[in-house]
Amino acid sequence: MQAPAPILLLTRPEAQSGRFAAAATARFGAAVRILVAPLMEIVFTAPVLPLDGVRALAFTSENGVAGFCRLSPRRDLPAYCVGARTAEAARSAGFRARSAAGDGAALARLIAAEGAAGPLLHPHGAHRQGDLAAALAGAGIALRAVEVYRQEPRSPSPAAAAVLNGQTRVIAPIFSPRSARLFRAAFAAPRAPLALVALSPAVAEALGQRPGERLLTAARPEAEAMLDAVAAAIDAGPAA
Repeated sequence: MQAPAPILLLTRPEAQSGRFAAAATARFGAAVRILVAPLMEIVFTAPVLPLDGVRALAFTSENGVAGFCRLSPRRDLPAYCVGARTAEAARSAGFRARSAAGDGAALARLIAAEGAAGPLLHPHGAHRQGDLAAALAGAGIALRAVEVYRQEPRSPSPAAAAVLNGQTRVIAPIFSPRSARLFRAAFAAPRAPLALVALSPAVAEALGQRPGERLLTAARPEAEAMLDAVAAAIDAGPAA
């Protein structure tokens, strides 16, 4: 009897999970069954943006773009973006956007290489990785950071708990160290055969690898590379 298709468990906020689900369906078809069960939701805040004298924007997430756009009508400032997806969101909002095609360190290198004049404004979430301001300070570029959204934890859904305590193989893409910690806290002792797919080495480190689990890391911190890693998890089967 053929084993059932593995379950692709998506725990990012609704919008991001929905987009990844669509990409996974387009690529894998019936090879996976998808369950969207967010462990976080995005809550936008309403700070006063310190825009006086700002010469450019630095975006490290799509939610940073959305948070800024909720607070300001300005689209004349150039936007430096951490990756292709964030740059696409910025362009869709009306910005002239450049992508660093990497992580925060790559973004700092792009801004410095472009000789961007500061200060820059960095709209970000309550939980962020790295210190972009410190990285740019070494290049003599000032950056103002302002929190424009929070990532609020959500209780795990009964459906997610059920599949992780079942017998069908589960593949869970994890996109940030905080998401990794929330996943481990929500599902302390899953019994299902589990493959975890980490966006980066930092995410893999936050997850750790437990006996009976498979842990894969994407070659690059981007959605297409995550899909490649999910494909590898599908092909690899359960951990020995």
